[in-house]
Amino acid sequence: MRQVHPTAQTLLWIMLVLLAQRCQPALLLAVCLLSCTVALRLDSAQFMRLLRRTRWIALSLLLVYAWATPGRALLSGLGSLSPTYEGLLDGTLQLGRLLCALAGLAVLLTSLSQARLISGLYTLAFPLRLLGLSRERFAVRLALTLEYAETTMHDTAKDWRTAIAQAMKTTEADTAHIELHRQRYGLLDVLLLVAGLAVLAGVWK
Repeated sequence: MRQVHPTAQTLLWIMLVLLAQRCQPALLLAVCLLSCTVALRLDSAQFMRLLRRTRWIALSLLLVYAWATPGRALLSGLGSLSPTYEGLLDGTLQLGRLLCALAGLAVLLTSLSQARLISGLYTLAFPLRLLGLSRERFAVRLALTLEYAETTMHDTAKDWRTAIAQAMKTTEADTAHIELHRQRYGLLDVLLLVAGLAVLAGVWK
């Protein structure tokens, strides 16, 4: 079976993130449930790993909205120290949007190898040429960053003190050779992009 073009998959993830920002609560709940279901079915371990890494950000986001947003006190006995109903609602909506983004990212990382992901981002970086910047340099730096981040997070989980010490050392950069796999667009790729743009245009009115 032919694989969907990495550029199409990456654009669809970006559209999902933008769509989640404009969804009303009922539609956001449906999108969130659908995206999380797909992520869990494809690779539950990948999705849960992303959730664990962002759990403190999610908790902080909810607390900031709950206590910093003006509105009706949720616990009247606490007075001004109480979280607000409006703040808790806004915080929950932001968590739903974050969850959609993480679920889509989990699907993207599961569906694409690192090489195909970089290839898709390389294609999306075409406008950089209009600014006189090098897409090739962007692709190489991105590949090195992803490889370093993956290695560092793995090492940090085992021995964070040693990992931090190694990260602080200045080392000479090795010469990197990145091979980009160019894939031709198919009918399915075009249909997915058109459908995604149509849905996004309908919501972004």
